[in-house]
Amino acid sequence: MKKIIFTKNAPAPIGPYSQAVLKGNTLYTSGQIALDPSTGELITSSIEAETEQVMQNMKAVLEAAEMTFENVVKTTIFIMDMNDFAQINTVYGSYFDEKSAPARETVQVACLPKNVNVEISMIAIS
Repeated sequence: MKKIIFTKNAPAPIGPYSQAVLKGNTLYTSGQIALDPSTGELITSSIEAETEQVMQNMKAVLEAAEMTFENVVKTTIFIMDMNDFAQINTVYGSYFDEKSAPARETVQVACLPKNVNVEISMIAIS
């Protein structure tokens, strides 16, 4: 059986999907964008602030599944502009130990939900 993970500390789904699904010891997260869950406002003042909010949202989802960034084995980063990669990578990297960082791909896309600049999803194992 799968377990649906939900926390009010991350943005609520706005469609037919879950924040995350736990199957066995593996957590599959939906992509997170820079919505502040307390206000519903997008944080887009800078690419660093936007990425920070995304990572805080992801942290809340991981915590709801009783996991941390140490449990993450794979991430996918979708970005609107590859020129933002260095700034996104700096914020993203601050959440992981470089020696045990997860596998990752980063893809530039044409458009993201709500016209944000970055979306990140993760797979974690307990």
